[in-house]
Amino acid sequence: MTQMRYRTNECVLGAPAPQAARCRAANRWHNEGRGGLRPFSHWCVRTRLGAWPARYRRGVVEGTAQAVTSYERVNPFATVLPPRTLSHTMEEILMARKSKKQRLKIVHPSCAGIDIGSREHWVAVDPDCCEEPVRCFSAFTDSLYALADWLQSLGVEIVAMEATGVYWIPLFEILQARGIEVVLCNARDVKHVPGRKTDVNDAQWLQQLHQFGLLRGSFHPPEEIAGLRAYMRQRERLLDYAGSHIQHMQKALMQMNLQLHHVVSDITGKTGMRILRAILDGERDPLVLAELRDVRCKASVETIAKALKGNYRPEHLFALEQSVRLYDTYQKQVLECDGRIESTLRRLSSPTPPAEPLPAPRHRTKQPNALNFDVRTALYAMIGVDLTQIHGLGPYLSLKLISECGTDLSRWPSAKHFTSWLCLAPGNQISGGKVLSSHTRRSKNRVSALLRLAAVNVGKTDSALGAFYRRLSARIGKSKAVTATARKLAILFYNTLRYGTDYSDPGASYYEQQHRARVVHHLERRAKQLGYTLEPTSEAGVS
Repeated sequence: MTQMRYRTNECVLGAPAPQAARCRAANRWHNEGRGGLRPFSHWCVRTRLGAWPARYRRGVVEGTAQAVTSYERVNPFATVLPPRTLSHTMEEILMARKSKKQRLKIVHPSCAGIDIGSREHWVAVDPDCCEEPVRCFSAFTDSLYALADWLQSLGVEIVAMEATGVYWIPLFEILQARGIEVVLCNARDVKHVPGRKTDVNDAQWLQQLHQFGLLRGSFHPPEEIAGLRAYMRQRERLLDYAGSHIQHMQKALMQMNLQLHHVVSDITGKTGMRILRAILDGERDPLVLAELRDVRCKASVETIAKALKGNYRPEHLFALEQSVRLYDTYQKQVLECDGRIESTLRRLSSPTPPAEPLPAPRHRTKQPNALNFDVRTALYAMIGVDLTQIHGLGPYLSLKLISECGTDLSRWPSAKHFTSWLCLAPGNQISGGKVLSSHTRRSKNRVSALLRLAAVNVGKTDSALGAFYRRLSARIGKSKAVTATARKLAILFYNTLRYGTDYSDPGASYYEQQHRARVVHHLERRAKQLGYTLEPTSEAGVS
């Protein structure tokens, strides 16, 4: 291999030709901006000065290269350049990098980052605040109060925490009670950063991101609404537990070949529970049991008597008895939740009643698993508008939406922001001017799930929303039609609750007429472009 030799005032450096070529580029980069000095002699064999080990920065070079203070070309007419050391260059590079990092504007100077765990919490503050900027606190209550005291002593005003599950709730409530603003971050926004896989690094990274205002907090309702939400979720949980015991009842009846669920739509209704309690009391005559039917039951007494002829075995009767008792227990717990929910709504109600009276209800049928008080009247006294006038939103569903979102929707500047938070708006993934995907994001948002269920029910009504759902389901499928209809319901809910907009349904026929007018307009414009003219006929129609 061809060797190129360079001489300095202290040593002679030897390097292969390819490395020497790289050295020339590095040397030009090293001297750029310093009076235009670009010598032809070279004293380094590394391409990236920032990657040099520490021993090179100290002036100790292995092999044929040695410490260099000044150098000159082999040409005897070369000019000796002034001394230049690599340590001085690295210092300038580090200072430049530091100044580049400081270009971000500090939004929250007094902030902290907390990585929440089941056993311990790691807290990080600004390193300039104290000598030990990262501390670990256990999950016990005394440690949580000590954590809050430490943050207050440092003058921390806002805290960013990252957690999954329910481990964040006790610390969240304690910090809020101390007057510290708490931002609960979504782990999805920070989990893709590589190299930060420990609790200490996570806490420091959260503190640094939040210091520059790069974290968004998850929505958390006010304290009173949070209490209402907790009662509503507990009630739903109790209903789920009761539903599992209904399945146990059906299993016990099937094991005894009692086909009660085939002749009664709901075994927990009046007819079903009367018959089940009579069976547990010892009654076995099918005709006597069939006489317990409610007058509104569609099945006749003879049909019910045929379904109640079975093989009564003691082990199956025991399982049926325990299932009925557990179902009754959960129903009592549900009634207690209803009392708490009613008292909470009464506290949240406005002291002055609404100026206009409550409109007449659209439906008077009682919903299954409805609360044990007049929800519609309580909601109207609380928010001043009747959400049940919107198709698909009943009293129970409206109460669920209020408990999840609250009564103040100013957190979302517009209805578009609200639907985007619900993951009901189309996503925009654009790269190079090309739309890669416009699918909606997946979400476990409870409000979104409730609106999707309401959209399915709206599709069965003779309303404009129902006609919209049916037209889309026939064109693009039911799943996308459910999402689009749920988005319309979300917009109606937002405008009604925030601005008090009155909802008036024009009807399915009006929607069909508008759709027909749009189709005809597009056909006329297309025909005009092709040089034709559309003329209506008496038998023409567009569906």
